[in-house]
Parts: sequence; C-alpha cells; structure tokens
Amino acid sequence: MIRFDQASKRYPDGTAAVIDLDLEAPSGKITVLVGPSGCGKTTSLRMINRMTEPTSGTIWLDDTDTAGLPAHELRRKMGYVIQHAGLFPHRTIVDNVATVPLLLGESRSRARSRAMELLELVGLDTAMAKRYPAQLSGGQQQRVGVARALAADPPVMLMDEPFSAVDPVVREQLQDEFLRLQGELGKTIVLVTHDIDEAIKLGDRVAVMRVGGRLAQLAAPADLLSRPADAFVAGFVGRDRGYRALAFTSAGTFDARPEPTVRVGDRMPTGADDWTIAVNDADEPQGWLPPVGERAGNTAAGDTVTDAVLHRGGTLVTQGGSLRAALDACLSSPAGRGVVVDERGRLVGSITATEVLSLIEGARSVEGARS
Repeated sequence: MIRFDQASKRYPDGTAAVIDLDLEAPSGKITVLVGPSGCGKTTSLRMINRMTEPTSGTIWLDDTDTAGLPAHELRRKMGYVIQHAGLFPHRTIVDNVATVPLLLGESRSRARSRAMELLELVGLDTAMAKRYPAQLSGGQQQRVGVARALAADPPVMLMDEPFSAVDPVVREQLQDEFLRLQGELGKTIVLVTHDIDEAIKLGDRVAVMRVGGRLAQLAAPADLLSRPADAFVAGFVGRDRGYRALAFTSAGTFDARPEPTVRVGDRMPTGADDWTIAVNDADEPQGWLPPVGERAGNTAAGDTVTDAVLHRGGTLVTQGGSLRAALDACLSSPAGRGVVVDERGRLVGSITATEVLSLIEGARSVEGARS
C-alpha cells in the first residue's frame, strides 16, 4: 500500500506542483493518476520513489515513512517504467532486462535466465534477446521497459505515460497485455496518464487531479463516470461519459438471432439482397459481404469471397460482454446488426441496437431499484 498524507511539492520560486495530496494506492491494485498538463501527476509519482523530494507531508510504503529509507534502498523496492522505455542503447535487450538483478548481486547466468523468462512473459519473442533497442519497434521497446522493471520482482511498479509514445493499435495491445500481466502478478501499481480512456480501462481506482496540483476526485472508474464530483471532473471525463460507463455493465447472455453465412474462399451467393457474414473454417467472423447491388463494379456474382471484398468496419461482442461493446458492435456494423461471438470467437448470431437499448433500459431500472 502507498499512502500520501498531506504531501506537497513547492519549488524555491514559489511554484506549487502538488498541494496537500491525500491519496491511497491499495496493495495489488492499479491506481491511475490522470489530469491535464501541469496538474502534478508526474511529480506525485516521482515523489513516491523520491526522485522528487516532497517539501512537506508524508508518503508511506505500507507502514514505513519513505523519508526514513535511503533513496537507493527505496528504489530497489519499486520498478519504474517511463514513456520512451529509457533503454540503454549500447546494451542488448537481454542485458537491458538483466541490469537491475546484476546490480543487486545476482550471477550473470541467473540474471540473464530471468531476463529471458520475462521477455516471454511480456509477449516478446526471445529471438530478440540479442538485438539492440534501435532494432525494435516502439511497442517492443515498451515491452522491454516493462520486463526490466519487473526483473527484480518489485512489489511496487511506478509507470509514467508508459504507452503514450506508440500508435493507437499498438497502444491497445500493450494495455491488454499489461492487464493480463497484472492479473497474473498482482503488483501494487501507480500509473500516470493524460488519457481518461486509458485511465478508465486500466485503473482499479482513478485519481483526477486539477491544474495546480490538487486532487479533484478519487474513485473507481464506474463511479467516476456516473458520479463526477464537480464540473471540472465532469468536463475532464467528457460529455460521452454515460456511453463509456456502459463498459462496466454486463449485458448477460445475448438472445442472438442466426445469420446467413458464407465461407471465405467459397463462391459468392448470387441472389443475396442483404449483408452476409463471412466466416473462416473455424466459424470466426471475418467481415461482412455486401449485398449484390452494393458490391464493387468489378465483382461479379459467383466470384470467390476474399478478404478484398469484405467490409471489416464492424466490431464484435462476446457473449456476456458489456453493454458498451454490444452497442458499439451494432453502431459500427454496415448491416446495422451487431455480431455476437462465443468465448472462442466463433459466430453465435446478431443483435440490433434497439435490442441493446432495451437491455440498457433494463439495467438502469435494476440499478434504480437498488439505489
């Protein structure tokens, strides 16, 4: 557990980066600090491992005042991940990951063996171990940064904008991988981001900070979306917070209707006057095949169904998924029907936005009755 007790950081010129911060990051959970530029979130993070020394107040690590620990001893208890990974450019990937264990006195063979295990854990091919950072993509470098922070098996992880330097697709992949890792490892994590969507996705608790270094609200993501503390929090969370809050409500098992299908590689249906779901040999949806009248002019009836003729804009929702995922699947579908799959990704059928809205109304009625 990490606890800020009236912690502040003021600079000699009078600038206050953080003011009287009271905040608790529970053990084994992810606490996200989020807010606009200049709100003190990175300063708060750096005060935990004393890379920035607080000018007043106390920061506790479990029952220990961190000010009473030597800084190097404190930092050994904490992994640290920054925006651009911060890898040593002249060291191979395996040696980057092995750096901290070697500093702590582990043998070179044991440190490298552990590094190889961690590369696999964060989803990297161990064939990359002998490469240098410049030979890796930005997303791969971030994975190495996470592996290096885990190398000494610290109970605490501090992460400063760890996924912001990569493109949106890679960023989502890294977020998903990070949540998978946390599910296995159960670290106490404090993460800084400026992205409210990332904060809501990753955080068990989200701390919204104001410009000037004051805490505006600390809450679980669902509570933050449904009950913002004031106008500032409501504005920062965004006007579409009601839609995003649907991500925290399960739709249960969908009563999906069957859909006609065609397999990729088969002949196109010649008389189809509606959108048709194309599936692979494992019955996994691959996209929508347009009706005959909306197919490209050079696509004749009877041609083979290939990836090139499919509309891939729609998303999928898994049975038991959230109401947000279900509504998004409907709204993003060119056919106006959301595609439902089972836990193995196989086609179940479809639902409509009207049906999802009925589920939303039902969920609101249940919530209203509880309150």
